Amino acid sequence: MSKKKILLAGIGGLPVVLLGGAFAARKRFNRMVDEEVEALFEKVEKDVRKISQADLEGLPDAVRRWLGNSGIMERGDIKAVRLRQNAEMRLAEDKPWMPVRAEQYFIPHQPGFIWKADIRMAPFIHISGRDKYDDARGNMLIRVLSMFTVADSSGPEIDQGTMLRYLAETIWFPSAALNDYIIWKNIDENNAEATMTYGDISSTAVFTFNSEGDPTHFEAEHYGEFGETRLETWAIPLRSYREFEGVRVPTEGEVIWKLDAGDFNWFNFEVVEIEYDNPHPYQ
Repeated sequence: MSKKKILLAGIGGLPVVLLGGAFAARKRFNRMVDEEVEALFEKVEKDVRKISQADLEGLPDAVRRWLGNSGIMERGDIKAVRLRQNAEMRLAEDKPWMPVRAEQYFIPHQPGFIWKADIRMAPFIHISGRDKYDDARGNMLIRVLSMFTVADSSGPEIDQGTMLRYLAETIWFPSAALNDYIIWKNIDENNAEATMTYGDISSTAVFTFNSEGDPTHFEAEHYGEFGETRLETWAIPLRSYREFEGVRVPTEGEVIWKLDAGDFNWFNFEVVEIEYDNPHPYQ
């Protein structure tokens, strides 16, 4: 076999030249996201803000119970978050689950996040994903082999969706619930409505808590792509609680579209690491 044919034979059916290009493209993609994270963390507030019982006045009882149980009263206000997830996702009911490794970064006071994911589609074939919410705007970027862009989505529906994602994920940094951009409304003993308004976008969701104060469920009307872009019910059941740096949070959950045709569970996650107030990208 000629040298050229050996090079093109590759591994797992992919040419070696393409695999080499994918390796270099992944490094470039990761460097690009790291630069976005550094720019996000430049907005971190330097002032240390205390949390007192007075901050909880006027909140629904379920939210007061959550914040009291979370440990945030003792730990204090969180200014930056970084975490790692192991997950799995699928694109449709009849599609296989794909393993996902992800890292995510948040700032609570000027609300924003960046989520970077490495998705294994098949042996030697990966997808690089980056979801971002910053300055009230969202963007989803997806590249096969880190090279071929299959989605670079933005616009009002993406803005609303990324805002809702941010709101749902405040469960990992509960002091964010005290920011002025979130208004709470009591529903009953275990449920509270949260309306987040930032920039020119507003979104509303319902948080459910158990009797101890742990978040157990999040639900909202979220834009999704189902042949057409439309609002559907987006639900996140939560479980498995653990403390990270003195803050008690749920570590496992599912992401489900509740459709007329039935529930579509498309994403399952486990948070394996959280660090607070360390505003730097993982290396």
